[in-house]
Amino acid sequence: MDFRRSVIYQAYIKSFNDTDGNGIGDLKGITEKIPYLHKLGVDIVWINPFYPSPQNDNGYDIADYNNIDPLFGTMDDFEELVRVGEEHDIGIMMDLVINHTSTEHEWFQKALAGDKKYQDYYILRDPVEGQDFPTNWVSKFGGSAWEPFGDTGKFYLSLFDPTQADLNWRNPEVRKEAAEIVNFWMDKGIKGFRLDVINLIGKDEKLVNSVGDIDQEKSLYTDKPIVHDYLRELNHQSFGKDPDFITVGEMSSTSIESCIAYTQPENDELNMAFNFHHLKVDYPNKEKWTKAPFDFLELKKIINDWQLGLSENGGWNALFWNNHDQPRALTRFGDDQKYREKSATNQGHVLHFLHGTPFIYQGEEIGMTDPYFTKMDQYQDIESHNAYYNLKEKGKTHKEALEIIQAKSRDNSRTPMQWNDEEHGGFTKGTPWIQVADNYKEINVENELKDGEIFKYYQKLIQLRKKMKIIQEGSYAPMFLKHEQVWAYRRRYENQELITFSNFYGEPITLDLSSKVEEGAWEYLLGNYGAKAFSKTLELAPYEAVSFIQIADES
Repeated sequence: MDFRRSVIYQAYIKSFNDTDGNGIGDLKGITEKIPYLHKLGVDIVWINPFYPSPQNDNGYDIADYNNIDPLFGTMDDFEELVRVGEEHDIGIMMDLVINHTSTEHEWFQKALAGDKKYQDYYILRDPVEGQDFPTNWVSKFGGSAWEPFGDTGKFYLSLFDPTQADLNWRNPEVRKEAAEIVNFWMDKGIKGFRLDVINLIGKDEKLVNSVGDIDQEKSLYTDKPIVHDYLRELNHQSFGKDPDFITVGEMSSTSIESCIAYTQPENDELNMAFNFHHLKVDYPNKEKWTKAPFDFLELKKIINDWQLGLSENGGWNALFWNNHDQPRALTRFGDDQKYREKSATNQGHVLHFLHGTPFIYQGEEIGMTDPYFTKMDQYQDIESHNAYYNLKEKGKTHKEALEIIQAKSRDNSRTPMQWNDEEHGGFTKGTPWIQVADNYKEINVENELKDGEIFKYYQKLIQLRKKMKIIQEGSYAPMFLKHEQVWAYRRRYENQELITFSNFYGEPITLDLSSKVEEGAWEYLLGNYGAKAFSKTLELAPYEAVSFIQIADES
């Protein structure tokens, strides 16, 4: 499978489709919907972790790498999912967390019991004289990044939740275990892995205190050069043996330069990389828990920098607007009330014509929105509740704090998939683990397939990527980068040229192309308002996106 022409769909298993009535999605639920995903046209389904886990971090705290959590089904269910996927030309991509394990993992428990072999699987240190911990590092979830290791007097490194212990990748046994895990699931027939915070595995042998701000501290354990050595070794020992296997690395606080190296084919590391810089353009002064308009020029600049940086240097982008940790882009960057359909197709259009591999998050293809919960007890995410209390302590009123949670909570994307207008949106016969958005009676798969425009538009975007080399591999160049309302760029491949224009706002605009686009036989390719002729004075309706193509005469 060629990752350059593929489109990947993310299924957040907990909220996708529940078949046993316990209110939590399961593997059988994904299997049941494979024909739907085949109809959409995607090639791969990436599924969030479903390994045995205490679920302190939504399954990203793995207690057993080679089994299925009974919450989500059985190994037979998984093998059936792989089989049905293959019947419909859809591969399964799993989520692998090998920067850390749950403290309930057998390795950690053996280490706690005194087994020296397994103690070297983790990063254990003595506190430094004059301070309480080995270093002054702060956990990404707050508090110290160090936790007491039993009653030994030592501490274990935990960059995330205290029950997630960072693995010691300097130990070749750990690296061997990682390759064996990958090979185990490859033997089960999976076609890809998404590797969680994989650029954090390269900790130095000697760990030192940070002396600056949080960015300086992150640099002490992020994108260290040795990560490339570890990824190359993992590649050679596992997924690199299958040229069609697809890998995407989630890169925390990464850089363009690092991701070029991670994804250049000649380096034998990964196919592509996720970065999250473009999803922080509504964080004034880097503060997430605020309510602020997004910075459109900054959004364009970040994506443009990554497009040029990776495409011009042989790297590869993973393209996405949405995932399980972000509010829905439709609500965040569009108008999900007056122009819901046009906003949704506009965002899809802009993304799918870029250089890289597009990811679609469940519900994106039918225009699902944030749920606009009105009470804090409707939110399940512990991060959201902590943020609410912190905001109240800082003097925000209940109304002000709730509005910020409504805008930024991770639960915005975790509400159940809306399949039909039955109770709970057809997600479950039981009580869902989190409430379904109130708009499920209007916004659901059944209605969308009957007479909606978003699903059909995504089908067209996917079909074009599959057949057009210029979309898969063409060069990228920006246009109108400083324009405060329009997003535009061009792609070139051999004798073809493709130009894309998007009005990212709700006011119509006329764009003067006379100095930007040369004369030529420009033909309409795709647009969310239907066919239109190319004009040097291009009129764009609210949230309109359109692309034109021309093929140069080589005679």
